[in-house]
Amino acid sequence: MLETEYTKVKVHNEIELCEVDDIEIKDRIEKELLKNRVSYFLRWTKPKWFSGKKNGTCIFCVNEAQLDIAEETIRNLGLDSGNKIKFLMKKVDKIFY
Repeated sequence: MLETEYTKVKVHNEIELCEVDDIEIKDRIEKELLKNRVSYFLRWTKPKWFSGKKNGTCIFCVNEAQLDIAEETIRNLGLDSGNKIKFLMKKVDKIFY
């Protein structure tokens, strides 16, 4: 019996890379990740009741195989010094299908 190419594929190996509150910063990160060919998905959290924010926070999740290049791409933007980006670096604990 021949082994298919997909039998070695690992699933559910996403990492919550970072968390962003600002929409403009989110857009900049998205453009850089796309430019560097890093696949990602966004997870949105609801805003807290008395936070005063209209939008929640945006969490960038990437495949753990691309974690190093994604982290380097975001750090090269130089936005992590002003507490605009919070790096999480934890495994996604939910299954999204």
